[in-house]
Amino acid sequence: MWKSTPFSTRCQLRIPIIQAGMAGATSPELVAAVSVSGGLGTIGAGYDTLQKLAETIKSVKRLTDAPFAVNVFVPEYVSFQTSDVQQMNTYLQPYLNRYGLDASQPQAHSEKQFQELIDIIIQLGVPICSFTFGIPRPTTIQQLKENDIVVIGSATSVEEAIQNERAGMDVVVAQGSEAGGHRGTFKDTKTPVNIGTMALVPQIVDHVTIPVIAAGGIMDGRGIAAALMLGASGVQMGTAFLTTTESGANVVHRNALMHNVETSTTMTKVYSGKWARGIENQFIHDMHAQQVTPLPYPIQNDLTKALRQQAIEHKDESVTHLWAGQGLRLTREMAVSQLMTTLEYEIDLTFRRYLNTSE
Repeated sequence: MWKSTPFSTRCQLRIPIIQAGMAGATSPELVAAVSVSGGLGTIGAGYDTLQKLAETIKSVKRLTDAPFAVNVFVPEYVSFQTSDVQQMNTYLQPYLNRYGLDASQPQAHSEKQFQELIDIIIQLGVPICSFTFGIPRPTTIQQLKENDIVVIGSATSVEEAIQNERAGMDVVVAQGSEAGGHRGTFKDTKTPVNIGTMALVPQIVDHVTIPVIAAGGIMDGRGIAAALMLGASGVQMGTAFLTTTESGANVVHRNALMHNVETSTTMTKVYSGKWARGIENQFIHDMHAQQVTPLPYPIQNDLTKALRQQAIEHKDESVTHLWAGQGLRLTREMAVSQLMTTLEYEIDLTFRRYLNTSE
């Protein structure tokens, strides 16, 4: 019975499918629709203010009483030189001029902001909390568990998965290199951690005892069935949900997803300072050609944020980020309910075809 796994049982789901918490691209309608359909909808709260997160959680709760999750970024604090910020803004100036923008400056980041997000997750009774970019402090994990909240970590290597289990995570997402958006890698690296989903999942399954969720390049029922056969307890899908009716992705992003292919994506740090997979555009090409060294996350993210927002307003896909996984030819436009029904049918069909069983 593929629908009943240690993960789906633990989180009280009908089917073991997670909609990835894509910061800036999720909506209450998307999250609720996935959960109503039996999966796990996830609020992407990586860049949310306390007020925004509270409003989104309340909106989801008005739409469904099914389990859902909130995904947050584990905070990182880095030092930087004013001269480095000035140099980066010099590289960005031609693009800033395009929209009449002034150069941005780094924002304030603190542990207090992160803790406030955790507090509101607890106060508003969110049943599941997932983390990206590392493992939070033991006190944070303990606080969530004391309030009966399931905690999910992310890993791009076996060692990171082991660290998640040792820290007390209930579930770990094995994020393969095919995945769109930011890599969940704990530490900044000169080159991205590029272990594919098919290689990563079984190795993590063999080295931890907690449920493992496969992520990266999974777009249809065949991919889900393959992940389950590799020992995964469920899957996490991001790009597949970005073109659904309920998605919070902007029209520029949606159009790019529907009109590009698997060779269109690349890994880059130029937008945020962290490795992320997205569709290559003129901005990425220019920054890479000039051999620009991005500032560390979240400083680089602060400097490019307004630029990206204006590019979206001007429907300029040559400048804004277009996060996407490698399964672009499998992208579909439909309502979440239709997508989830289709995925279930495809999984059943795959197992019947290759295992002569629907169980």
